[in-house]
Amino acid sequence: MSDTIEKVKCLIIGSGPAGYTAAIYAARANMFPVLYQGTQPGGQLTTTNEVENWPGNPEGITGPQMMIGLEEQSKRFGTHVRDGWATKVDFSGPIHKVWINDTKEIHCETVIISTGATAKYLGLPSEQHYLNMGGGVSACAVCDGFFYRNQEVVIVGAGDSACEEAHYLSKLCTKVTMLVRSEKFRASKIMEQRVRNTPNITILMNHDTEEVVGDGQVVTAVKAKNKTTGDIIEIPATGFFVAIGHKPNTDIFADYLNLDETGYIINEPGTSKTNVAGVFVGGDAADHVYRQAITAAGTGCMAALDAERYLAAKE
Repeated sequence: MSDTIEKVKCLIIGSGPAGYTAAIYAARANMFPVLYQGTQPGGQLTTTNEVENWPGNPEGITGPQMMIGLEEQSKRFGTHVRDGWATKVDFSGPIHKVWINDTKEIHCETVIISTGATAKYLGLPSEQHYLNMGGGVSACAVCDGFFYRNQEVVIVGAGDSACEEAHYLSKLCTKVTMLVRSEKFRASKIMEQRVRNTPNITILMNHDTEEVVGDGQVVTAVKAKNKTTGDIIEIPATGFFVAIGHKPNTDIFADYLNLDETGYIINEPGTSKTNVAGVFVGGDAADHVYRQAITAAGTGCMAALDAERYLAAKE
């Protein structure tokens, strides 16, 4: 059994901006990081066509290009980037144990978790089609709202995040139609009032999304059904935003790490430290507020520096 166990100084689980940034810093600190890319190598940004808010790229960059660059930079300093994903962990003892693909066992001095979060979608075939086409479906208004300036868009959601994103879009778009699937908002009263008081936001309560309409390439309208009357309306729109929440990819850590009620890892304020010594977290696995590439990269840096200091203190 011992012949199958690999011992590593720093294991990084996940390969988004947080994971690759952590790898760059860890490799430069001679921590010899091993990074497993996970089920979606490169993270959520690999599904993003244009990234225009990443510093240093004045003309913008595609999400896949950006992640390839981060991966190559991490490899340049000696990171071992591997296919595979963590399927089980045991953080109960002094040795941090992680299993890859249910078979390979790794014993780690430090672990950096950068498994991210997955946006929730409605699951409509038409929604998924235009999401995959990059033709007008998004789960991030801050990321993609810029592309819909002076256009009409639809957003679905009823919580604080949905209200915040609708208000953000209202500053860019000529009209924002907000579809609330129930008879009342889940958002706080102040956020509800903010969208209700915004002139170019139209709120349709008790409406379900029936179909995202388009020409096969880009979105042109959204069909919505009034759940009370059964009437179906078609709303002209070039963008469809889904703001019904995110699910952090943290299930395998639940028995060992402190998670909040929605599954985000709770870190020690101002650090990347979890409740388990030697286990750190960066990116969207812990961040339910900002969820941006740049903040994920920043916390990835923090995780590597915290891991380096942890190892130095043990020497």
